[in-house]
Amino acid sequence: MHELSITRSVVAICAEASKGARVTRVTLEIGKLSAVMPEAVRFCFDVCARATAVEGAALDIIETAGRARCGDCGGEVELDAPVGRCACGSANLTIVAGEELKIREMEVA
Repeated sequence: MHELSITRSVVAICAEASKGARVTRVTLEIGKLSAVMPEAVRFCFDVCARATAVEGAALDIIETAGRARCGDCGGEVELDAPVGRCACGSANLTIVAGEELKIREMEVA
């Protein structure tokens, strides 16, 4: 489960950035194409935050949709997986959104 190590890293980054202040909320942005399961991150968060400045913080997760641009017609298509087809039938797609995994916001007391 790579979500455990990802969550550990998120907690460590937030704890360091808070400079000792108590973190009250963390907002993550996780793309649907990132291969990271938001529910697994949510499950790991409290355990990873224990005994850190992040302990007790609320976790908000924003899931971003996968989107790709067609190299043939220039159109955009929403993706649920890293592969797909444009409405024109082309599979010549370049992913433009949905692979994100970032700390969008952090609130401190």
